[in-house]
Amino acid sequence: MALDIFIPYWGDPNYMKLAIDSVLAQDTDDWLLTIVDDAYPDDEVQLYVKTLEDERITYIRKEANQGITENFRTCISLASQNIVVVMGCDDVLLPNYVSTILRAGRNYPDAAIIQPGVCVIDEAGNPTNPLTDVVKQRLVRPRGRGARLVGGEDLAVSLLHGDWLYWPSLAFRRESISRFDFRDGFPVIQDLALVMDMVLDGAALLIEPEVCFAYRRHTSSASGAKLLDGSRFDGERDYFDLAAQLCEAKGWQKAGRAARLRLTSRAHALLFVPYAVRQKKRDTLKRLVGHAFGR
Repeated sequence: MALDIFIPYWGDPNYMKLAIDSVLAQDTDDWLLTIVDDAYPDDEVQLYVKTLEDERITYIRKEANQGITENFRTCISLASQNIVVVMGCDDVLLPNYVSTILRAGRNYPDAAIIQPGVCVIDEAGNPTNPLTDVVKQRLVRPRGRGARLVGGEDLAVSLLHGDWLYWPSLAFRRESISRFDFRDGFPVIQDLALVMDMVLDGAALLIEPEVCFAYRRHTSSASGAKLLDGSRFDGERDYFDLAAQLCEAKGWQKAGRAARLRLTSRAHALLFVPYAVRQKKRDTLKRLVGHAFGR
């Protein structure tokens, strides 16, 4: 059985080519790759795929741009293999990714979700270790060594305190993820929302420590704060309110409290406060502070 790899494509063609090359460089041939082009306004990647002449690669181009949530849905709907990955179009698989995931899937048949070991790279592909990832891996992620299954309220609490998962690196049992849908209205936090729905339903997650995935974190994205008016945190706050209700309805009171505290979401908003002060954006500042210290 092969690993079903999907790449929802909208972005830098050069990064996308590197992502494709990383699939081709796997130490096993047990994979299928499907690229779902969300009507990106050039055909450079499509032409690149044609030059590869690899029957394991399928390229699908949508007639119109539908957005990332709908593209995720398309990817999951096309899955045919037992284990599915929806990787980022700017991320890189290390050569052992497919073999690591398939082995983990065989050894832990009860795992609905697999989180493999991840290294973080910058725009140029160099290793980096920003504060966000230090907090994820050292403060929020469940403690322990070796491959281990986690689940239930303890997993929910850790995820709601801070989402320590790397969505593009996650592998899912097709039969498990196909039972759920991405929630509309939460574009910034839709990955956590889906995983939480699975955890609330009883899904177990495997932490596989072998590093096999390179997650690209763009330091230039900090400049994206120039476009930030604080509204992105409205969606996060709405989701955590919903998560608290879902957890409390299940009797998970600790998880409900974690959702209402939303500690790392509040801290994230505070990171943008200096920008708002420097730019004298009073409305943005008010929004950020309100998110960090409000209900």
